[in-house]
Amino acid sequence: MSHAETATALTDTMAELGRNARLGARALAIATPEQKRTALMTAAGAINAHRKKILAANAKDMATAQAKGISAAFLDRLELTDARIDGIIEAVKTIAELPDPVGSVIAEWDRPNGLHIERVRTPLGVIGVIFESRPNVTADAGALCIKSGNAVILRGGSDSFHSSHAIVECMLDGLHLAGLPVECVQLVPTTDRAAVGEMLKGLDGNIDVIVPRGGKTLVARVQDEARVPVFAHLEGLVHVYIDKSADLDKAVAITLNAKMRRTGICGAAETLLVHRDVLATHLGPIIDALIAKGCEIRGDQTVMDAIPNAKPATEQDWRTEYEDAIIAVKVVDSLDDAIAHIEKYSSHHTEAIIAEDAEAVEKFFNQIDSAILVHNASTQFADGGEFGFGGEIGIATGKMHARGPVGVEQLTSFKYRVRGTGQTRP
Repeated sequence: MSHAETATALTDTMAELGRNARLGARALAIATPEQKRTALMTAAGAINAHRKKILAANAKDMATAQAKGISAAFLDRLELTDARIDGIIEAVKTIAELPDPVGSVIAEWDRPNGLHIERVRTPLGVIGVIFESRPNVTADAGALCIKSGNAVILRGGSDSFHSSHAIVECMLDGLHLAGLPVECVQLVPTTDRAAVGEMLKGLDGNIDVIVPRGGKTLVARVQDEARVPVFAHLEGLVHVYIDKSADLDKAVAITLNAKMRRTGICGAAETLLVHRDVLATHLGPIIDALIAKGCEIRGDQTVMDAIPNAKPATEQDWRTEYEDAIIAVKVVDSLDDAIAHIEKYSSHHTEAIIAEDAEAVEKFFNQIDSAILVHNASTQFADGGEFGFGGEIGIATGKMHARGPVGVEQLTSFKYRVRGTGQTRP
């Protein structure tokens, strides 16, 4: 087959996925809450029943990735274990039990002329999810879209292809048993990167929203090329600020968790800012705890003077999402300096303040314009599951429609229902 013929075949395949997804979306939009719950609970059961098959598929993906010399952070995101499969199952079940958003009345009011107006949640339609290494995205995205009445087209990375396929098969079992079209959840059947380009064009108007989950290169391409709306964050350049009022034990425990619990996730801390007034008391214990866990420290001159093992931070370090056991550390003279640094360098994903001063916390919350702001807790709580959403399809840092974790409610729009008794407009 010639290159032109191959390209045409791919375009045709993707167009068919889009048409099928639109049909699935129409059926799913009017599905009953019980149908959707049945589909998800059955899918969760199937994931558990086919655990060995999923782990075997993931082992195949892991072996291929290791042979390519993929980074440790990437392998961590790709790997499935029994515990992670338990987490996937629990997330799907949690989403299944969430209140059904479709058809719920957001607001209602009466006009002087007697018209009764309701604003009602409605599905977006067809969601295109483009992701790289995390197989759990397959289940999270599928479950969230089913619950919110949206069909989904999943395009996973080549590195997670076998894992994603095994999980999708379980999702399809759920749809089938619930009497819903299996086209509601579709996995792009090729690893050809040209499939991404077809999705970004919108598949002849059949994709309503694109959600990218992956590295900066992928997200930047999606944001640059997409002809449909995008829910995304470009990177997670996350800050933790230690205020002069911070409790030392909290500062140590929270910073350690925010950086080192899982270094490869978007909620992991990348920059630590420490108020100069607690330099002598707080910096050493925090840094010692990080170094003990294998974290590399890159600091400004004040940090270099205080910490013998620190390496000099460059301008680029304040702009870097390491996704690794590395953290940039800076001493600031005031809360205002911390806010100014964050506003200059942040990707507006998540920022944390460790403080006992309520006024400082309120100022931080009011003046920092990031999607998620955290007080006296780890930035690694920046996650839809931890927010009680059951899971998330991604985190968005834009200011239109969805911001922060994108869960079931964020995957709906609304329409107005206007009820009258014969009114005409003069």
